Amino acid sequence: QVQLVESGGGLVQAGGSLRLSCVVSGSIFSLLTMGWYRQAPGKQREVVATITSPGSTDYSDFVKGRFTISRDNAKKMVYLQMNSLKPVDTAVYYCNARWGSMNSWGKGTLVTVSS
Repeated sequence: QVQLVESGGGLVQAGGSLRLSCVVSGSIFSLLTMGWYRQAPGKQREVVATITSPGSTDYSDFVKGRFTISRDNAKKMVYLQMNSLKPVDTAVYYCNARWGSMNSWGKGTLVTVSS
């Protein structure tokens, strides 16, 4: 198992930007598929973006063109750059790491977008 710690959440006005960060413990970071998920109040957790070990990315339709996921294997970090934020983006954002049968989650960071 690895441990994940998110940071970077906060309150931002609509149209603004935030960058979320996730630091990962352990020595296998470069092998991990990393992802960002979010859960809004009263809703199920949903995938936002993922990035594989070689660096291939995938985005949910509702963030395409606004959010960018990236990773730094040397620093064991994964990032989510969020631009043009909307009130509907308000949620707790979770970092996720997967490798084989391993599936680890951080505790989340709250993003609140005001109108």
